[in-house]
Amino acid sequence: MLHSMTGFATLKGQEGPWSWTWDIRAVNGRGFDLRLKLPDWIEGVEIEARKLIAARISRGNVTLGLKIGREAAEGAVQINAVALDSVLAVLAEIDHAAQARGVALSRPSTVDVAAMRGVLEASAHDENLAPLVARLVAGLPELLAGFDAMRAHEGAALAGVLADQLAAVEALVAEAGTAIEARREAQGEALRTALARVLDNSDGAEPDRVAQELAMIAVKTDVREEIDRLGAHVAQARNLIAEGGPCGRKLDFLMQEFNREANTLCAKSQFQELTRIGLDIKAVVDQMREQVQNVE
Repeated sequence: MLHSMTGFATLKGQEGPWSWTWDIRAVNGRGFDLRLKLPDWIEGVEIEARKLIAARISRGNVTLGLKIGREAAEGAVQINAVALDSVLAVLAEIDHAAQARGVALSRPSTVDVAAMRGVLEASAHDENLAPLVARLVAGLPELLAGFDAMRAHEGAALAGVLADQLAAVEALVAEAGTAIEARREAQGEALRTALARVLDNSDGAEPDRVAQELAMIAVKTDVREEIDRLGAHVAQARNLIAEGGPCGRKLDFLMQEFNREANTLCAKSQFQELTRIGLDIKAVVDQMREQVQNVE
């Protein structure tokens, strides 16, 4: 089945005093781009996370986040001296700049400073984090299963929309085949009239030469190959959708081929009904291209 590149999933867990929330989300992307937002004090999770995600996802901008909390306990929180120095330096610089401009600022309280990011941290460095890491990694397959289920659901909807659009193109291609027959009669009459007009107004023109030139015009306006290729593209797109898997790039390339044949059909049509059909095909292809941009 098809998978959409867009999706979201979340998973909560707990181990002893620790609790956590995994979340993963993805949006469209030309390639595969994975961004991890993990606590910098937890080790042994990133490598496994990258391996598991890369095995399931081949395309899209993916963000995996992890938030960890800890129940309050004696010694569970400590001051990060480096972060505190950085925060105080920034506050001093802001206060100095404000005074230089005659702006009075309220002083932050101790509680305000303690609440600033990074000043207080869990004193996890003295604990054995191996059980926590093991549980975090063990939860990733469940998280990714939920993520895949959402992407598959979206992919099934995309497949349905694309199937309807391909059916519309197929119907238009059939109309084009009928329009060719109507154009052949009109074109033949136009060529005969043009030939008679040239012969009536030309001295010494060779009828065979003129007829040859007009026949060349007819060859240059033949669109049967374009119509045949459009039909082949419809079949190929259906096969790709039926096979499933990460076929978004192939479908995107196929949309370009659809558009190229439709453009050529319009350029060579020289028949109002055939031009109308070519423009209708282009409109449907543009709609398909929008959907294909979501396919992994």
